[in-house]
Amino acid sequence: MKNSTSKHAIFLALFASLLTAGAMAQMPQRTPTPNDTLKSPKVMDDKRVAIQIYAPKASEVTVGGDFLSGGKPVSLTKNEQGVWSAIVGPLRPDYYSYTLMVDGVRTMDPKNPVIKQGISSLENMMAVPGAETAFEDNKAVPHGEVREVWYSSGSLNMMRRMHVYTPPGYEKGNTKYPVFYLLHGAGDDDSGWNTIGRAGFIIDNLIAAGQAKPMIVVMPNGSMPMPPTAGMNGQMMNTMRSMFANDFLNDIMPTVEKTYRTLTNRENRALAGLSMGGFQTLDVSLTRPELFNYVGVFSSGFFGASIDEAETKYAKALNDPAFNKNKKLFWVGIGKDDFVMDANKKTLALLDKHQIKYQYKETTGGHTWINWRQYLNEYTPLLFK
Repeated sequence: MKNSTSKHAIFLALFASLLTAGAMAQMPQRTPTPNDTLKSPKVMDDKRVAIQIYAPKASEVTVGGDFLSGGKPVSLTKNEQGVWSAIVGPLRPDYYSYTLMVDGVRTMDPKNPVIKQGISSLENMMAVPGAETAFEDNKAVPHGEVREVWYSSGSLNMMRRMHVYTPPGYEKGNTKYPVFYLLHGAGDDDSGWNTIGRAGFIIDNLIAAGQAKPMIVVMPNGSMPMPPTAGMNGQMMNTMRSMFANDFLNDIMPTVEKTYRTLTNRENRALAGLSMGGFQTLDVSLTRPELFNYVGVFSSGFFGASIDEAETKYAKALNDPAFNKNKKLFWVGIGKDDFVMDANKKTLALLDKHQIKYQYKETTGGHTWINWRQYLNEYTPLLFK
């Protein structure tokens, strides 16, 4: 019986191999192309980076990204095999985003699966390793968890998503933790701080080094649902500001405090954001100053006409003699080449006029994640002291 079963198995295997061989013989043979072995991006020992794409029928290819510091896109050159390539750098070790343009069409690098998602676009990400990236690298330390959390927003009448970081050991204990609400900028969604922002790894490393307290970090979606034809003007900015504030105060914070083990007093709440998120941070923290003892504004300020109305809209907070006493930290950071520097300076002048105390950090660089990751790394250790 055993021998019969063995022969039957051998027969089935041979029959299957014959079927496969026959099928393969009938399939059209594919001609290999340079794309089969192409690598992109390719980081060299000297920190230069080769970006390549196989596009034999294209007539023009360029690449842009935050590694250019606001400069013009770089043109790629085409070889005889149809491979377009450019070498950029050398680059300072860090994490960068980039996008290809092929004959005027925004195109992802098909050889690079690492991406940053926005509300209406995608970008590739690349890492240039070095000692400078240690604070944001995925190290062999205890790691927290970052979850995608869906909640019902009564304010917006729709389901919304946020990313929530819980510190190492959260699931095994019953400890209550302080909460840090971290906001992204325009064009991004709640995944931004967790992808190109490296927030989970940055905070893991700070906690492991004893430089930051274990905390819950909430990264909500600050991009509001708007009509596709809506243009960005002062009125629309005010509408979006109000929509976010209502969702944040009436839906996001209650959901977090109901779902997670949080400490729910202002001494254990922090709020910070970059660009649009910095504008939202200013709005919420000056409208409801009793909620947060820690405020961070990255590359932001009151934009356009909003600076003119700020003194009236936030008069109660700005003129409150107890405002400084109830704020352990009001931190402002921006790059000297940032295009929102004018709005930042006008905002600081308003704070100065009302004797609002703040810490100010001006760095090199512009309006990029390269700066915002650094600001997060510097701001977080100051929280909940």
